[in-house]
Amino acid sequence: MTDRIAAGPGVELPDPVDRPWRILATGFCFAMFGLGGLLLRLLVFPPLALAVRDPARRAQLARATVHRSFRGFIELMRLCGVLRYEIVGRERLNRRGLLVLANHPTLIDVVFLISLIEHAVCVVKAPLKRNPFTRGPVLGAGYICNDDPEGVVEDCRRALDKGGNLLVFPEGTRTAEDGIIRLRRGAAQIAVRCRRDITPVTISCVPRSLTRAIPWYVVPIRPMHFRIHVLDDIPIAGYTRGDEPEALAARRLTQDLTDYFSRETQAHAGA
Repeated sequence: MTDRIAAGPGVELPDPVDRPWRILATGFCFAMFGLGGLLLRLLVFPPLALAVRDPARRAQLARATVHRSFRGFIELMRLCGVLRYEIVGRERLNRRGLLVLANHPTLIDVVFLISLIEHAVCVVKAPLKRNPFTRGPVLGAGYICNDDPEGVVEDCRRALDKGGNLLVFPEGTRTAEDGIIRLRRGAAQIAVRCRRDITPVTISCVPRSLTRAIPWYVVPIRPMHFRIHVLDDIPIAGYTRGDEPEALAARRLTQDLTDYFSRETQAHAGA
């Protein structure tokens, strides 16, 4: 039986004050997010590094801390009336060693998914390692930076072999305003070279908000409603058999994943 979780609104206000309130509440939530990241870097991860000498155990505890912190942030946004959400198929994430691929429509997709996935290891952009608000979680949790393409795949392999759940957004950035899914080849290369089945996740947000072209303070006419659908695994065996070079297999898989995510995001957006 598929697990379906829905969380409705927190604060409900009359229409004349609802939108101004959500502007203030959104700013407050993001300010708390930045402050939380800074506190993790300054007050949580340094003592953790001193108290836990084993690197693997230290990274595991750091990831659990980020996981719980992000759950708190999503709940804060819900309680403030900024968003609502619905999660379908969450039980499929209760495994180890997953390669999770998701589309990327909004600014907070990674926060949502890490709040749902224990033992999450993310592939992140290198600038996040230098940002004072995100540097702590990125370094403390041992997230993988994408500044070395060859090294990334081996880092991903090690993380998966140790039971980490690898989270990758194949688009590399938020979906363009035209809504067309354009995947890069990196995620497919990880799947092919690591011989890992794919756990696909579709994310939709209605009304559209927090996109590449919509800043946080331009709030929609009603609270954002997120729908996160965890689908059945995509087997990788068909792309790793025979003598086909890995580069060609990754190219073929990228095209198939592009078609898959384009189809499934449309099918589940309003379901």
